[in-house]
Amino acid sequence: MSRLPVVTVVGRPNVGKSTLVNRILQRKAAVVDEQPGVTRDRREFTAEWQGSRFLLIDTGGWEVRPDEELTMNIREQAEIAVGGADLVIFVADATSAVVDDDQGVARLLLRSEVPYIFVANKVDGPRQEEDLEHLWTLGLGGPMPISAQHGRGTGDFLDALVDALPVFEDEEPAATDLARLAIIGRPNVGKSTLLNQLAGSQRVLVSDEPGTTRDPINLIVELDGEPFEVVDTAGIKRRTKIKDDVEFYAVLRARETLQGADVALLIVDGTRGATHQEQRLAEEIQKAGVGLVVLLNKWDIVDDEERFATEDSVADRLGFVAWAPVLRMAAKTGSRLHRLPAAIRAVLENRRRRIPTAELNRLIRAWHQAHPPPVKKGKRPRIIYAAQTGTEPPRIVLFVRGGDIGDDYLRYLENRLREEYDFMGTPVLLSTRRRHSRRQP
Repeated sequence: MSRLPVVTVVGRPNVGKSTLVNRILQRKAAVVDEQPGVTRDRREFTAEWQGSRFLLIDTGGWEVRPDEELTMNIREQAEIAVGGADLVIFVADATSAVVDDDQGVARLLLRSEVPYIFVANKVDGPRQEEDLEHLWTLGLGGPMPISAQHGRGTGDFLDALVDALPVFEDEEPAATDLARLAIIGRPNVGKSTLLNQLAGSQRVLVSDEPGTTRDPINLIVELDGEPFEVVDTAGIKRRTKIKDDVEFYAVLRARETLQGADVALLIVDGTRGATHQEQRLAEEIQKAGVGLVVLLNKWDIVDDEERFATEDSVADRLGFVAWAPVLRMAAKTGSRLHRLPAAIRAVLENRRRRIPTAELNRLIRAWHQAHPPPVKKGKRPRIIYAAQTGTEPPRIVLFVRGGDIGDDYLRYLENRLREEYDFMGTPVLLSTRRRHSRRQP
């Protein structure tokens, strides 16, 4: 099997790694902020320059400090990414003095013996380009001057990058469309722990500190032999709880991820139960038309009283998505996770379900006659025709004459459809269109 060359971007915090990644991708894919340490997990993107494609990996800032667990985990993730790279881009800050963290990254590169390109970022003009002697002390040769923010020198840099890539004889096999699973939830409910458990390795940082995940993390994971693209997202907070720009953009990207997902895995902390925030998240998932599986996490450490309270809160807060399967599990140990692949496949199958038009209209007419819609403004609406106009999720349009059909009646029809067909795990979107009488102008 052939593969894309792997290019890893490393450097200490706040030297512009994510800015360079965005420049290479020509889009704002990575969160950028003046606050150090915004990027924490390693993120993978497919990039292209002059017809050459490669896998680009953005890493968290490498730091020497051994006394902080989160810092150590970020450094470990960066070192793993270097070990799996075909080429490393080492980014240093041309405007500041060399520090221990720069020297640590340089030693890592020399030990790894992986080919590298050494770049001096934040070189915004000729004067700064002449003042790079301090970076020679790292023992990596002369750095290539660039400005990731303004694009200065990045064309030559990308040419050098492509020239340094290894050449694989076979072309990359045609990509297959994978179902996309988005892990969604409040901060610190176990989203990254679940992704690591599904991946079978410590692929994403896990910490007791809320908000450890900042960017969506994409991984290809095999569940019962079937590959899925799984995305770990930042914990989605209420707008009033967002403290700074970093959190704002992290939450924004999480919501963007949800829009592109096939199935959302909504994690609820089993020790706390469903809250108003889970209710809001479920509303967003339903509105986006995304499939839903609710996961009650930490089920191995809750007692009977807590279990009853959590299940009661789910029935109360998430009753409007009672069509979603609810699984109890423990992300940390993997307990009960063996049931998740079958639930996901069932949801995906139900999202593709299509009802024959004649059968749909027969059912709608029977339900309409047994329980007609209420009179509004002196008129009783009448359903003339029904058609399923799409799948993923199923979309049904009702052509109506004589008045408006309210949301309550649409929910009645949706409930009847769910009794007739297996739509477990997927929204069913019903809408109406007015059809005027032929006698009307």
